[in-house]
Amino acid sequence: MSLPDEMSGVILTGHGGPEMLHWRDDLPVPQPGPGDVLIRVAAAGVNNTDINTRVGWYSRGNNDAEDATWGGTPLAFPRIQGIDVCGTIAATGPGVDPARAGQRVIVEPCLREANGALLQQPWFLGSECDGGFAQYCRVAARHAWPVQSALSDAELASFPCSYSTAENMLTRAGVCAGDTVLVTGSSGGVGSAAVQLAKARGARVIAATSPAKADALRALGADETPDRSGSLAERIGQNSVDVVLDLVAGPDWPVLLDLLRPGGRYAVAGAVGGPLVELDVRTLYLKDLSFFGCTALDQGVFANLINRIEREEIRPLVAETWSLRDIGKAQESFAAKSFTGKIVLNVD
Repeated sequence: MSLPDEMSGVILTGHGGPEMLHWRDDLPVPQPGPGDVLIRVAAAGVNNTDINTRVGWYSRGNNDAEDATWGGTPLAFPRIQGIDVCGTIAATGPGVDPARAGQRVIVEPCLREANGALLQQPWFLGSECDGGFAQYCRVAARHAWPVQSALSDAELASFPCSYSTAENMLTRAGVCAGDTVLVTGSSGGVGSAAVQLAKARGARVIAATSPAKADALRALGADETPDRSGSLAERIGQNSVDVVLDLVAGPDWPVLLDLLRPGGRYAVAGAVGGPLVELDVRTLYLKDLSFFGCTALDQGVFANLINRIEREEIRPLVAETWSLRDIGKAQESFAAKSFTGKIVLNVD
């Protein structure tokens, strides 16, 4: 098919507030290089990482622009953000089977290959390279996964980042049937995915949440939904949890280690409650705990996710959809945290 020279989309022009996001109708359409595919984007999810990247939250130097990406390097501006992508392959680059054109795909957000070469350190879509907040997105063909599903584009776009992050945490922590798993931040995109995916593995799931969201999480499979504002130690009991999947951190973090049984596993992929915590190292070594920081996806994680989608073992949770032009309003709604699941932008 013939491709246009220009496309519409949203660019990020610098670190800061929503005023750094700008709609453009004259963005150049990226050209697929060796090993690449060009995707016509249909829908893209909204994530914490979009906002964190915009404001420079990932910097360990107090929002210093010199280390404000996932990988600790400067962000190149302008940047098209958007880590969650669902769309159709519009064109293929040299070395890619032309028959892939027309495939409906979702994109693995953790990139091991880009610009025709293997990466020494993973890149993340919409951070180290342009993502899905535009009509077209270029990625290495290996990261564009065909998916056979009756779900809508918006529903499929709710999966890649949140669900692969959750599946990666479960994989790293070795969650299996019979484990008792505590999920913090359980009503968000990653948390609600973790509830479903842990349940699919046969675990008993405790989802810490607010009373207003408890019913929704029980409908996803949570066995218990203790009030996150109460005393988890009293409600759950010390030494009663095999695995903690943490997305919150913050000042109440030490109690999570008290809840873990000796030999328990703690996996973390977020810190919405605050990144700095107090650790009594004696708890770590006297209880023989294992800690897992989870960012880059392990081998096989995204393939497992695709299989679960196609077998309908997990379901999407699209709380709201917005037009890409309304990204500011969508991110404002996202920040309010009054929903369970994901907010998705319709691009095409």
